[in-house]
Amino acid sequence: METENDTAAVTEFIILGLTDNPTLCAIFFVGFLAVYMVTIVGNISIILLIRSSPQLHTPMYLFLSHLAFVDIGYSTSVTPVMLISFLRERTTIPVTGCVVQLASDVAFGTTECFLLAAMAYDRYVAICSPLLYSAQMSPVVCLFLLGASYLGGCLNASSFTGCLLNLTFCGPNQINHFFCDLFPLLKLSCGHVYIAEISPAISSASVLVSTLFTIIASYVHILHSIVKMRSTEGRNKAFSTCTSHLTAVTLFYGTVLFVYVMPKSSYSADQVKVASVIYTVVIPMLNPLIYSLRNKEVKEAMRKFMARAH
Repeated sequence: METENDTAAVTEFIILGLTDNPTLCAIFFVGFLAVYMVTIVGNISIILLIRSSPQLHTPMYLFLSHLAFVDIGYSTSVTPVMLISFLRERTTIPVTGCVVQLASDVAFGTTECFLLAAMAYDRYVAICSPLLYSAQMSPVVCLFLLGASYLGGCLNASSFTGCLLNLTFCGPNQINHFFCDLFPLLKLSCGHVYIAEISPAISSASVLVSTLFTIIASYVHILHSIVKMRSTEGRNKAFSTCTSHLTAVTLFYGTVLFVYVMPKSSYSADQVKVASVIYTVVIPMLNPLIYSLRNKEVKEAMRKFMARAH
């Protein structure tokens, strides 16, 4: 593939994608198209189910409906471009398109971090302070947590896009990734990139540390409260309300930390691509399944919804 020459300003980038093997491209296209369709249908179904089921009109499911919305946006910001790359020999994206894709990917991913932390705090209040739950998780508090989640996503995205807009691209324009991630773009910059590296790193680290600390602290208190419960039934009920969330948190943070925290020299570009596929494409599909298959209230609401439909 040809690249821009060393003096011309880059106006578009070439997305190299996951593979250039025609057979693998065909297989990946069918597989990831199916994943994307399941993601859209599954998350929309969760949103509609929560809106139509009065028993699910609680803070926990309010956060879950917004998590489903964010998962739709998160997957949509990345998957369509990846699917196109499987059909074309040369997939290009304008610089402005790259900025928009990076901004939406970071905004939705950061919002998901904050929503997972808000859901952990909700479980902490429900299990550790049940008598104060209605006051501590009032509609005003829930709206504040939701607003802070989306605002945090936008602020972190602005730190990424601000740095990207200040970079100069005048040489190679091939992105060794399946979407416009910041680190592959930094490698293509022909200017000084130290500020562009440090600012998003600080912003993202503060998000990851603060949200992960909130989740861990919440579950330490939850575990302490569960251990003190005398009723086996009470323990089981408390565990059942947390297992779905813990599963989603483990999958999401595990892959994100692998990509953005571990030393870059310890893994290859292909391993980064695989981990990125998991947290941007696969996990948004899995979340509706995790919360529906392992949650009695959701399954009961689904049963009643199907009964009404018939």
